[in-house]
Amino acid sequence: MTRIGFILKPDKSHAGVLLEDLVPWVRTLGHVPVVTTEDQVGPAGVEIVPEDELGAACDIAVVLGGDGTMLRAARLVADAGRPVLGINLGQLGFLTGFPAKEARASIQAALQGQFPISERTRLEVKFMRAGAPPVVRTALNDAVIHQGAMARLVELEAYLDSQFIAAYKADGLIISTPTGSTAYSMAAGGPIVVPGLHAMIISPICAHALTNRPLVVPGNSQIRLALGTDARGVVLTVDGQWAHSFMPGDSVTMTAAITPLRLFQSDKSFFDIMRDKLHWGVRSER
Repeated sequence: MTRIGFILKPDKSHAGVLLEDLVPWVRTLGHVPVVTTEDQVGPAGVEIVPEDELGAACDIAVVLGGDGTMLRAARLVADAGRPVLGINLGQLGFLTGFPAKEARASIQAALQGQFPISERTRLEVKFMRAGAPPVVRTALNDAVIHQGAMARLVELEAYLDSQFIAAYKADGLIISTPTGSTAYSMAAGGPIVVPGLHAMIISPICAHALTNRPLVVPGNSQIRLALGTDARGVVLTVDGQWAHSFMPGDSVTMTAAITPLRLFQSDKSFFDIMRDKLHWGVRSER
């Protein structure tokens, strides 16, 4: 008996219909379907738990949604080491690699150990403010420091371990994992990094100095960021799901999280996905 945690796309329309189909099927196989209280769905036969208990309450997790839903799944179950299967109901589907029409077959194959599991590096983001306890969050894609409401430059000092990197003047700064290199970092001109590499990417957003280029650093290092003294209205966001004001005197450090996300892989390679999603050229027949 396997406990299968289902994590749904926020609008729940298509995801809810698919869940209604999967729950009785999962039960006929002798497994236990689990959903979160926060998803506010409860087909007959499911077990409902608070989302902060989902990692302990399931053996594998199944995402019914897109890449944004996968980011939530990473936050909920990665620390517990639960592998995640992504059923794509979104637009891009870099991380949710299995089509909805093959949901049953994909879940059954995952339960039978037929899919390889990819370990995806996550960031541990530690926010520190004088007089307050540190706040720690994890990111599968990225942490971003940016101007919240006003279009003005952010002045940031960046350090790698004990080394000073640069004083950036930019619209913001993105620290991403290899998985996140195809997200906001790529849109800001950052490099695409193969997910198996243990690395972090520093990508300035519209840097004032055109020579401030994206930088790839070792995954076992620590990045520390601090603001210039007159910065105002700056925000730190983690995977686009958590945000906090960032003021002069605050600092934030990023390192690789201890536990990666364990992700079931389809038969498509990373470059198959890139060609499909980014419309790269196909090989000519010779």
